[in-house]
Amino acid sequence: MTPERRTTPSREIAPGSEPASERELTAEEIATAVAEYAADRKALEIVQLDLRELIGYTDYFVLCTGRTDRQAKAIHDAIHLGMKAKHGLLPRRVEGLSEGRWILMDYLDVIVHVFIPETREYYRLEQLWGEAPSRAVGVGAA
Repeated sequence: MTPERRTTPSREIAPGSEPASERELTAEEIATAVAEYAADRKALEIVQLDLRELIGYTDYFVLCTGRTDRQAKAIHDAIHLGMKAKHGLLPRRVEGLSEGRWILMDYLDVIVHVFIPETREYYRLEQLWGEAPSRAVGVGAA
C-alpha cells in the first residue's frame, strides 16, 4: 500500500509572508526543507523518520542534534525563519526553547525534535520508533 500524499489545510501561514509557490508543500517536502535548514546550522545526526504507516497525528519526525543548548536554539531559529520566509509556514507550537535541551517544533504533518547530545541519548527516539523507515540527511549521510 502506497501512502497517499496529503497536505494539511490548517497550517498556519505567517502574516505578511507569501509562500514561495502557489501549491502547498507535501509533508515530505516540509521534512526535507527542515532538514536542510538544520544542516545549514551544522546540526549533527539529522534523521527523518517516516511515520505515515504507523501513526495518524503526523507524517514525519525530523531529529537532529546541536552540540550545546546555544547551538540547538540557533538550529531552531534557522528552521523557524527559513520556513516562515521561504514557505510562509509557522509551527503550530514550539516547546523547550527556553531550556534548549529538547526543542520541539510542531508543523502538524512534520514534528521537529532538536536535541543536545545527552537528551537525545536519553530518549532514543530512533529506537522507540525503530520500525519506522528512516533516512539520514546531511554530512555523513548514507
